[in-house]
Amino acid sequence: MSTRKRSTSGSKKQLKEKIVQIYEAFFRGEDQSSGNPNFWDEFFLLKPKVGVIEAELVKLNTEQLLILKENLNTLFSKCISMLGHDHQIRVAHSLQTLCALIKAGFARTAIDVNCDIIELLIGGGAADMQMQLLIEHCSDILTSECPVPIKALCLKMMVLACTGNDNIAQNPFFEFLTQHSVFESLVHILCQTQGRLELGQDAVVVVTLMACYRKTGSANPYVVKLSMLDDELALTAYAQVVMASLGEFNERYVQSRQAEPQSSWLSSLTSMVGSMFVSDEAEIRIGQVKANDAGLLALYQAVHLNRHFVGIIAQSLADVNPPTASPEDSEMANQANQADITNPNNATSGEKNNVALPPSVDVAMPTSNLMATYLEYCSIVMQDTRSEAAYHSTKLCFLILTCVSEDEYANSLMHDPGLTFRVPLHRLPMRHRKSLTDKTPPFRPLVCGLLDLIIEFILSHLMKKFPHELYELALGVVLRVLCHQKRCRLRLSLCPWKELWAALIALLKFLHGSDSALIRKFDLFALATQAVNILNLFVTFGDTFLPSPQSYDDLYYEIIRMHHVFDNLHAMALRYSTGESEFRESAVRLSAALINVRAIGQHFKPKVEMWMESQKLSTPTQDQILEVVRSHYDSLTLKLHESLDAYERYAERPPVAAFLSSILRSVVSVIRSTTDPSSIDAHRLLLESTAPTTPTSPSAPI
Repeated sequence: MSTRKRSTSGSKKQLKEKIVQIYEAFFRGEDQSSGNPNFWDEFFLLKPKVGVIEAELVKLNTEQLLILKENLNTLFSKCISMLGHDHQIRVAHSLQTLCALIKAGFARTAIDVNCDIIELLIGGGAADMQMQLLIEHCSDILTSECPVPIKALCLKMMVLACTGNDNIAQNPFFEFLTQHSVFESLVHILCQTQGRLELGQDAVVVVTLMACYRKTGSANPYVVKLSMLDDELALTAYAQVVMASLGEFNERYVQSRQAEPQSSWLSSLTSMVGSMFVSDEAEIRIGQVKANDAGLLALYQAVHLNRHFVGIIAQSLADVNPPTASPEDSEMANQANQADITNPNNATSGEKNNVALPPSVDVAMPTSNLMATYLEYCSIVMQDTRSEAAYHSTKLCFLILTCVSEDEYANSLMHDPGLTFRVPLHRLPMRHRKSLTDKTPPFRPLVCGLLDLIIEFILSHLMKKFPHELYELALGVVLRVLCHQKRCRLRLSLCPWKELWAALIALLKFLHGSDSALIRKFDLFALATQAVNILNLFVTFGDTFLPSPQSYDDLYYEIIRMHHVFDNLHAMALRYSTGESEFRESAVRLSAALINVRAIGQHFKPKVEMWMESQKLSTPTQDQILEVVRSHYDSLTLKLHESLDAYERYAERPPVAAFLSSILRSVVSVIRSTTDPSSIDAHRLLLESTAPTTPTSPSAPI
């Protein structure tokens, strides 16, 4: 039997795809459409090669680029005109080609600072007309009944156009998208059931990035329209897009925790947290935390601009894309419904949640509330504030909580005793405790989970590299919550008041013990005054919002028991206020703030000692001390501090604006590096035989 000898000479040239041959001829300056009137119709039937276009364009020198400019302009123009074609494959391939040209154009401008992408791809003279036509085609595609993959490609193209330059102020596409707004088209995507899961994330990304453009000065239509959006379906879908992103992160964290259940606290910290945040040096800047900053920024923009959205995040979210339940899931849901009937706190929430939860819930089970999911996410991210990425993410998380805690409607929902949720919080493993996560967190109002989160942050970050900015934001959130409770005279017995008082006193003790190191970095007296004034708010107005007289007594007991902390803090403030310290005035304010808490200790401590002497006791119980306290309330004199329940409303002042700009640059960079238009297989459209055609013409020019 004869066999054919395989050639190994390599003399034959490797066969190239027809589209690659066309690209190569195109970038040599050849006009292949000359004499072939059907060239472009045939061209857009061939599957584009995004990588080839980018590689060919980047390797050209300046002279070659000038020669090819007319060809590039023609190709870009033909792509735009093909968007109105009734053949779905041609539309999809034209969108992919546009994605390739935009991506390659920005890659070219990155290596040639004198290269303008609009001039390169479109030509200055035709830019306004061509971009208006392109945006109108995009709006028509997004609002029509096109197949989902075509809409996905359209959104990918817009995402690439918005993320081509880290500095969005220098991205010319933003100006065109501002002049011809696509906000309504993006909202339409969120309001439609078909494709919401596939398209929602990119739609929210475009809205977020456009809302960040020119926030000051001239009016940004995206900022105005986002702030006025009151479509509950669109806002709910927006919230669910963010919740899905954060929920996926939470689930991955829980799975990583469960992978090594027998590890020690140190190895747990390294493998569970470190593996997510700093898997290696090259991935610190583009790790799991940074990848979620886009969702955080979208949440921040909506919370900061739209008052209706602030209320949405604190409500239960009915699934706008409900999955098909298996028989086992249905049986579990029925059992959960029967069990929850007996829970008085869950009776109301079960009706509002419309989500079946079993009595014993593992932390991996997704919550049905964006605020609950968000608080769980915060508890994970804030564990590692030593890395820059996690520090910035935690700061953005606390800015969002600041906006939420200022809103009256959101506060009323978070304090509603009939609207309860399970909020699983993850705690950092420490030497004096194991890593703790409640597998069956109780049903409580959301404000309880919020306070638990702040308490955990205060206690777990008393370290050498002290994140004072985060502490200032955290205490600001607590103050806003307390002001709402005082104003509305709300009494919630489930709030962790004792734990909050203990955390505040632990913070003050740490500031006193580390004053020599911290005073060189920031004004620790201002932070201490924040903590003391929260205690003053409890002392002065606690009878209006603490759940019972016993709680008020417990507050006094804690202050008396830890009176030495306040005395030491007062001595430190006097030392700095009488010297030449730059924080002298701040130290004086701290001394004034300590008057009442020190007066409580000075008033009751002698009374307790006298009673102990009369009873011949050396170690009295808490109840015995409280009995002495109750009998001497009348003789206590306190000073009425002013403006304890006042705070400065949040606004994007220059320091915050600079921080948000750095976050935005990071978000743009990460999205650009992870957006791949070639990942969408346009040939799936062949299976959509019954899908309607795309619009054949854009709307009339403005």
